[in-house]
Amino acid sequence: MGVPQISNRSGQTANRSEPARSGSERPAWSRRGILTVLGAVPAVALTGCSGSADASEGTGATAAAGAKTQAQAKVKEPTVTVTPADGTKKADFTSPVEVAVANGTLASVGVTGNDGSTLAGSFNDARTKWTSTRNPYSGTKYTVTATPQGADAHTATFVTKSPGETFVGYFTPEANATSGVGMPVSINFTQAVKDRAAVEKAITVTAEPAVEVVGHWFSDTRLDFRPEAYWAAGTKITLSLRLKDVEGANDVYGVQSKNVTFHIGRRQISTVDLTKKTMTVERDGSTLASYPVTGGDAEHTTWSGIMVISERFRQTRMESSTVGLGDEYDISDVPHAQRLTTSGTFIHGNYWAPTSVFGTSNTSHGCIGLHDAKGANDTSVPGSTFYNSSMLGDVVIVKNSGEKTVDPANGLNGWNLSWADWKAGSAL
Repeated sequence: MGVPQISNRSGQTANRSEPARSGSERPAWSRRGILTVLGAVPAVALTGCSGSADASEGTGATAAAGAKTQAQAKVKEPTVTVTPADGTKKADFTSPVEVAVANGTLASVGVTGNDGSTLAGSFNDARTKWTSTRNPYSGTKYTVTATPQGADAHTATFVTKSPGETFVGYFTPEANATSGVGMPVSINFTQAVKDRAAVEKAITVTAEPAVEVVGHWFSDTRLDFRPEAYWAAGTKITLSLRLKDVEGANDVYGVQSKNVTFHIGRRQISTVDLTKKTMTVERDGSTLASYPVTGGDAEHTTWSGIMVISERFRQTRMESSTVGLGDEYDISDVPHAQRLTTSGTFIHGNYWAPTSVFGTSNTSHGCIGLHDAKGANDTSVPGSTFYNSSMLGDVVIVKNSGEKTVDPANGLNGWNLSWADWKAGSAL
């Protein structure tokens, strides 16, 4: 509704009457009438303002809802990235597995191999990245399941490549064997090891009761472990091989991942005195037996020092040509032979020498002989008795032989090294 225009002509007074107008003329307005009309304006204006306010509120709510929808649309879903990438067929196995998330955090990560193994790992402080604590194994298919916080799980798979060239370590003693107190844990590798520290770090030897055990490299293919003194009787030894995918040399990787246990039996130490030509056997601190023996003659002296029984044969052939002595002897049935050195020193039964030789003369080509019977069937003779009382790993100490101390690498004879020298041979 419009408001009539009000004229304010010059010279007009408030109480002046104007002449009547024809029907076509605008009616006269009194001051009161004008005020009355003006008084109605606020009502009209208020009504108009009320309607305008309602419209503004509706428009604002719609705009806010639209803005909220747009904001929600701009929120990105978490994006998971797995390294090695999903579907990789020949993934590297020399680096850890990594899982990263963008636009979120990681609630959990699991990595499982088709061999049943799992990879543990840790998150960074922001939980936006997970890294495995070790590398994946070679030649294995892995499934990675990563779940971002508040989102669905992400799954990826990859297969690691197989190594081109490999090596293994053959160990002594055999698994579950019971040995004498002098038996070291000796490992011989099928390939020369260039990275000794990496390989030694992957091998541990522990004992119950506990004792410090240290490795010593005799060559690129041999690593032995021993404590400072002989093992205690009854000790349980565990060899832990974690060589799988350890790079021993350039592009040459280990394949073993296993634990092996051994046991130490009673303590038996035999001492051979080649001046007296006797051997005294002590078992757990008490004298078990004493035997007359014969050792190496003046031209073929017997090694002196600490030696460990590494092989045992009820009967075996001994041929001089195999130890660099030409055709001096070839005996096909040496009874009760027990190896002391790789180079060919044995303590064995002897049936071909007169009984009077034992305890009186050193007549051998370097071995230690005890009286025995042909055929190895007479259990009453010293050769048989000593053989039956012995086991692999027993200690035989030779003194007064006229020969220098045996090389520690010649057999399982690392006990001839001081503890300081032994530890100096470790790569760690």
